[in-house]
Amino acid sequence: MTTVGAVESRDQLIAVWSRLARDRGAVPAADQGVQFLWAGSPFGLWNALTLTGADLPAEDLSEELVRAADFLLTRPEDGYLWLFEELLSPRARHELADRVADAGLEVAFTGRALEGELSPDEPVHPELEFRRVETEDDLRTYGEINALAYDLPPTVGQEAFSGSKLWLDEAYAFIGYRDGRAVTCAAALPGSGALVVAFVATLTEDARRGYGEAVTRKAIAEGARATGHRRIVSHSTAAGQPVLERVGLRPGTAVHFLQPTGADDGFGD
Repeated sequence: MTTVGAVESRDQLIAVWSRLARDRGAVPAADQGVQFLWAGSPFGLWNALTLTGADLPAEDLSEELVRAADFLLTRPEDGYLWLFEELLSPRARHELADRVADAGLEVAFTGRALEGELSPDEPVHPELEFRRVETEDDLRTYGEINALAYDLPPTVGQEAFSGSKLWLDEAYAFIGYRDGRAVTCAAALPGSGALVVAFVATLTEDARRGYGEAVTRKAIAEGARATGHRRIVSHSTAAGQPVLERVGLRPGTAVHFLQPTGADDGFGD
């Protein structure tokens, strides 16, 4: 992914996570190079900050890292500064570890931005039935799968998604059922001229059966048919990246998820 692609990936994050924050009653804001996309959710991946510059000089990076760290330390919820590596200047990349540490931050984990142009196809998996998220019960089920996939209590996911108008009205979110049991889920949310694939999860005991790929294809196919978008963008953890590559997305810039030094990473063990 070129810097242009990294800018697109960051801007799609801002477009979609701004709506996620508003859906939870929060107000996104930008201040001196930092974009605040904080939903106040119990599920840390909903709570995001990112930096708005490109080819960011090392000195500016340090200032913005400190500003982000100060914000993160005031929050009772888990959340992350999403740092797109390709948007840093060469010197800032070289000095990244030291400047992150000097700001009182650390890398909780590193993921990857992915993108591609896909044509919708109707996925088929002999073991799964797909159902769109349409009710409050569906929202709780979707949240529970995400929480369990990250070794979090089911109630964390249920609370995160419960009552969401965005997920019922705008997201093309699907759950895959095996023999009537919810085992996997994925969503495609309209961004700026593209679909953003997010919150793909499969229960640990049901992994490695192609479920995540199948339900992701379903979400993309339905979202593309409804919106006409063929451009797909996603941000993935290392564990989820192979699923998205099998769907047809190409990996690009590394995305470092930063948190205050010594903080729990927000996921279970």
